[in-house]
Amino acid sequence: MKDTITTDTIVSTKVEKKKTPKKSDIKKSWMGVLNLSTGQILTIDQVVEFDISDYGDVLCFIHQTNDSIDSTFVSKLKPEMDKPQILVQKEGFSKNVTVDLYGNQISFLFSADTNSSKQFSLEYLALKSKNLHVSIDTNHRSIPNGWSVSEHFKLRFSEDGSAIYFGLAPKPERKIKDTLTPDEKVSLDVWNWKDAQLQTQQLKSLESDQKKTFLAVYYPERNDLLPLASEQISEVRPDYKQHRKYLLGIDRKRYELVSGWEQTRYADVYLINRKSGSSKLLLERADGFYSLSPAADYLLFYQSNDSCWYSLNVESMRQIRLTNHSLDAFYNVDNDIPKIANAYGFAGWSEENTAVVYSRNHLWTVDLAGKMKPLKLTENASANDYVFRYVNLNTEEPLIADKSFLTVFDRRTKQSGFAKLDLKSGRTSISILEKARLSGLVKALSSDTFLYRKETFQNYPDLYISGEDMSKSNRISEANPQQADYCWGSVQLVDWKSFSGDSLQGLLYFPANFSADSSYPMLVYFYERHSNDLYRHFSPKPSRSVINITEYTSRGYFVFTPDIIYSTAQPGQSAYNAVMSGTQSMMERFSQIDGKRIGLQGQSWGGYQIAWLITRTNLFKAAMAGAPVSNMTSAYGGIRWESGVSRASQYEVGQSRIGGTLWSNLNDFIENSPLFYADRVQTPLLIMHNDADGAVPWYQGIEYFSALRRLNKPVWMLVYNNAPHNLTRRADSEDLTIRMQQFFDHYLKDAPEPEWMKSGIPALQKGKKKGFGTAF
Repeated sequence: MKDTITTDTIVSTKVEKKKTPKKSDIKKSWMGVLNLSTGQILTIDQVVEFDISDYGDVLCFIHQTNDSIDSTFVSKLKPEMDKPQILVQKEGFSKNVTVDLYGNQISFLFSADTNSSKQFSLEYLALKSKNLHVSIDTNHRSIPNGWSVSEHFKLRFSEDGSAIYFGLAPKPERKIKDTLTPDEKVSLDVWNWKDAQLQTQQLKSLESDQKKTFLAVYYPERNDLLPLASEQISEVRPDYKQHRKYLLGIDRKRYELVSGWEQTRYADVYLINRKSGSSKLLLERADGFYSLSPAADYLLFYQSNDSCWYSLNVESMRQIRLTNHSLDAFYNVDNDIPKIANAYGFAGWSEENTAVVYSRNHLWTVDLAGKMKPLKLTENASANDYVFRYVNLNTEEPLIADKSFLTVFDRRTKQSGFAKLDLKSGRTSISILEKARLSGLVKALSSDTFLYRKETFQNYPDLYISGEDMSKSNRISEANPQQADYCWGSVQLVDWKSFSGDSLQGLLYFPANFSADSSYPMLVYFYERHSNDLYRHFSPKPSRSVINITEYTSRGYFVFTPDIIYSTAQPGQSAYNAVMSGTQSMMERFSQIDGKRIGLQGQSWGGYQIAWLITRTNLFKAAMAGAPVSNMTSAYGGIRWESGVSRASQYEVGQSRIGGTLWSNLNDFIENSPLFYADRVQTPLLIMHNDADGAVPWYQGIEYFSALRRLNKPVWMLVYNNAPHNLTRRADSEDLTIRMQQFFDHYLKDAPEPEWMKSGIPALQKGKKKGFGTAF
């Protein structure tokens, strides 16, 4: 007889704590090197870091001693060597060692500075030229005055070995001895309305700002150093593989303030000459995708204001519109937030100046020179509502191969699979399409052997192997055999019309051992859209914030997950129109659902919608809302503490979908705030809102709890101390899993009320009792 998945089942796994290494152990790290030919193992002590050439046979490492004098050694090791060869020995400190692809060149950073704020030099060794050694420090003629080599950029050679990319930055400030006592110091943040970023955001990014690095390049062959980025153009995209004549430079400073309101990272885009460092403005206020072609002759970019793809000749500055709306929809037609929709995306380059971009379902080639009309590559496979997307099976190649593979997804049935694309003929043929979720396609380097994962709600995502035609596939793993010992539910794709007339889909998960003659409780869980998860497998595990569907179906629950389509300024009503219509449709179609035992559960945006729904309906017997916004008027002026940014844009152009400011749309803010209608609530509510939530300020949970408590409504709030938006500590997750299960079992299965619900846990008993037992 199979077991039910209980709370004990999913919380019983104990994770053994790892012993934290002592600081002295970290300093005395060692490296073991195994020679695969001889079987000899060489042990090297006090190794700081190492690097291995990708295509060569050179291991390079830094060995550091910290005796009375700090000494650093940079050494190399090859398979034929019995012991390492010391290349450099100095008094000081080295870091960030890197080797080129073929093991011919080495670079690292060095500092002889004993101050905690060290200044570094860039060190270069040519191993094939009698260990030619070049040292570049702050006195180099090409390094700007007051700047030095940055220790915070990972050194890297270009693939052809002709250049080393490294970082420059203003010299680190010397630490001055602090003579003030704590009582004499002032700790203060000054907020200024002209600041491009709030103080909270500045403080969050303080460490990264202190480590900010500006890209530079060193050419060993001509012993030339060139700063590429500057304080005016602070971001330059390096080009390690193709090493094109031009790079892209990005400047966002002008748009920092407006980007905060509009949730769009505007930028001025520049062309940077890799040989001279000169710059040329290509685009102002770019708000979408942009990329240089492989030959660096054209810039491909997407323009949001007309939802079209464009090319720009970087020499003549001639712009060409490559797509239009009569061809296809290249923007997200399902976008329902009050903001211009994004592009579906960029697949890659098929030729030097030919790109492949996505429409809603298809792949299109566009000629950046404008000589050839756009070509739909998946035209012959478009009879159904299939979505095709490119699978990059060789990340080392800059161009899409003539024979490539695509993923296929049926929007209607949720089936998935893979297809073959012939880029030259523009024809696509579907290789495999199954009632399952197929993903993770990879190919062997030297044969036409493929691996992928296949899963369903009832079957774990095991590995399958196949040939190129994929007509025959064999499972080669059985990673979850213990599942056979437990009760498992099933799932069905369902359709209905919402109260607003939208055609919607959702998923109805059936209880394990379902009987048409029995009656079952149902939980309704939602966020925005989940119907594409029809074939997703959910392994039982403790909850971080939301229900584990497998756990609840195993224990005799229906679980319904409806999709939601939103209207601007009506997020609450939109959720009502979808969730209530879907729930009523399920009750009418499946008589086994007990209409008097239905619960709600959701987290964050889902938690908000639940908090709003229970002010408009008494259908649900119990509800659990995680991290809900209850008062949009106060949340609007709050901070997302994990990033330090203002929450205002979330309501104006983001997920909360109000579509205006608090002053222009005050009535909409009030109408969509559950707090102002708390007196209507009749549904018992369990809230989880943790006091270190960085996404939704936990005072939102406090406001709703306090209102319901003042109105004498049944409400509980779980506050996991120092816990984020979604729980990360296993002990917390196990605790939440138990309490959520007890809450729903009490209201939907008539289980006894646990002590924590009936009597609470006084602060005096915090950490001493959990209150899971039945109260008497």
